[in-house]
Amino acid sequence: MELLFPAVSSSSSQIFATPKFKLPIVSLFHHFHPSNSLLLNGSIPSPSSLAFTSVRPLRNPTFSASQHLKTHRRKPPKLIQDSAQRLNYKFRIRALGKDSDGPSRNIDNNVTLVILSSVVTVVLAVANRVFYKLALVPMKEYPFFLAQLTTFGYVAIYFFILYTRYKAGIVTDEMIGLPKSRFMIIGFLEALGVVSGMYSGAMLPGPAIPMLSQTFLVWQLAFSTLLLGRSYSLNKIIGCFLVAAGVIFAVMSGSDNGQMLSGIGLIWPSLMIVSSAFQAGASIIKESVFLDARSHLKGRSLDIFVVNSFGSGFQALFVFLLLPFLSNLKGIPFSQLPSYLKSGAGCLLNAGSTGSGCEGAPLLPLLYVFVNICFNISVLHLVKISSAVVSSLAAMSSVPISICILSLPLPYLPEGVSLSPFFHVGSIVLVMGLILYNIPQPLNERSNIE
Repeated sequence: MELLFPAVSSSSSQIFATPKFKLPIVSLFHHFHPSNSLLLNGSIPSPSSLAFTSVRPLRNPTFSASQHLKTHRRKPPKLIQDSAQRLNYKFRIRALGKDSDGPSRNIDNNVTLVILSSVVTVVLAVANRVFYKLALVPMKEYPFFLAQLTTFGYVAIYFFILYTRYKAGIVTDEMIGLPKSRFMIIGFLEALGVVSGMYSGAMLPGPAIPMLSQTFLVWQLAFSTLLLGRSYSLNKIIGCFLVAAGVIFAVMSGSDNGQMLSGIGLIWPSLMIVSSAFQAGASIIKESVFLDARSHLKGRSLDIFVVNSFGSGFQALFVFLLLPFLSNLKGIPFSQLPSYLKSGAGCLLNAGSTGSGCEGAPLLPLLYVFVNICFNISVLHLVKISSAVVSSLAAMSSVPISICILSLPLPYLPEGVSLSPFFHVGSIVLVMGLILYNIPQPLNERSNIE
């Protein structure tokens, strides 16, 4: 680096400025003071804006008019610019000060966005559970058809939305060109979760299924620590367990604890827990896709429909390959599967003699499909801006609210249900867990969540 100093001749007391020195003395101070505006704004300060850069000619009769000192502004070499940009990025992320209003405002906006997205996710999760129960009123004989409709129908819907966003320029070629290996793993894990969940669910009593499914959150905490390197404070861990315990108390409403799993082998509850592990692993990999895409896309955010479309596509592929096995699990021989699907489609459309007993179709099933799509998009958006654990907490907090709404008289479900004390205890425990999880942490606490 060249410096601008007056050169003093040994043979004369005359002071003069050597013309070959171009870079001002400001550069020296700038590199030794990272608090200067270069690190905060990414630009070189004007010499006139700093007190010590004001250079005046000395009152010496030996100066001539052509020997005045001048300050030259020259763009630093690219290597210096890149280094400054890297310092600027690290400084903004790792050392936010009281004077850094811009980054602090961005953090506040992100927290607000996470809260609003969590509220929307809870509302859609409640609507999803309620409409699923209502959709099973006309489709009570064809739940397997409804499950396959959502699995394969969503692939067409998601890819259509992805295509329109690609044509609009929202989705880029770089997003489409991301490696598909992780999407294949996501689809494979979700397909395994469906198979193991169906197989164990056929052998377990109803109240035990949602209770064992709450291990999903525990698996997410473990996989997030192992695969993403996250560390959770004690209050967050206790808060997650309280949320799971509250949901268990709520779904156990009116059941006999001592007899619920009596006569059931250990393998079936274990298989349901393994099913939750598959689903939790898929959600953590989705989160890692969003995190790693930033480097591939040069800081640009990955569109959620890329993950939704390719993840659902691979899941549908593996479910299709396992379809003979899945149909047998539901008591439908594979040879009779075409006629079963045809009858299910007739009930969905409420057409002809097949539609007898299918009152409420197609309105209720289509409402469920629409709400379920919105819920899946909302959950993935919450994973993108926060984490898989936060999205899981939002979805789980909807369980007591859904039970409370389903206990009321509804269209096509006129009979109400009285709630036991277990439900109220579970709701209180769940709220305590959510509050404990969201207690603000000290600013110096180390966290990998940006």
